[in-house]
Amino acid sequence: MDENVNSVVSSSDRKSNSAASKPKEKRTAWNYAFSFFVKLLLTALVVWGLLTFVAGIHICHDNSAYPFIRDGDFCLTYRLSTLKHGTMIAYRQDGKTKFGRVIAMSGDKVEIFNDYIMVNDYGISENAVYPTSPEGSVISYPYSVPDNNVFVLNDFRSDISDSRTYGGIPLEDVEGAVVFTMRMRGI
Repeated sequence: MDENVNSVVSSSDRKSNSAASKPKEKRTAWNYAFSFFVKLLLTALVVWGLLTFVAGIHICHDNSAYPFIRDGDFCLTYRLSTLKHGTMIAYRQDGKTKFGRVIAMSGDKVEIFNDYIMVNDYGISENAVYPTSPEGSVISYPYSVPDNNVFVLNDFRSDISDSRTYGGIPLEDVEGAVVFTMRMRGI
């Protein structure tokens, strides 16, 4: 039995001695450069994935969301958020990114009177600075929001380039809910 234990110990000693006696391979400039570029590529892929599927970065180029978002503001959006009434969103319309507030969801009925909005026959209270008017609307009221669409109004209500002109905004055109804004002008 002692012979078996000695043979096991001696074989493990030989393995550790051979590993310790083997000289460590030196890294060359090529190895460092390759490692750096692999890390850089992985970082770029992760950032691309986050900005494509999770978050979005936008710059506001008009005052349609004034006073919440001003011309030139930097906005970060979250694409995975659940949209609710009152959520400020970024959406694509006519090849441009626009910002607006969700007033109604799929299946809701919207009516706009002078300075008054009703959704599903209930008046909604808003903190809108500017009065809402149906004047100039392309759509007719009461408007039923189609499936997989949202009804969006600009915070600057005099600008009717929102759902009053385009109707429902398809959910696939929604870039995400605005979660962060940073004032870029007039600081």
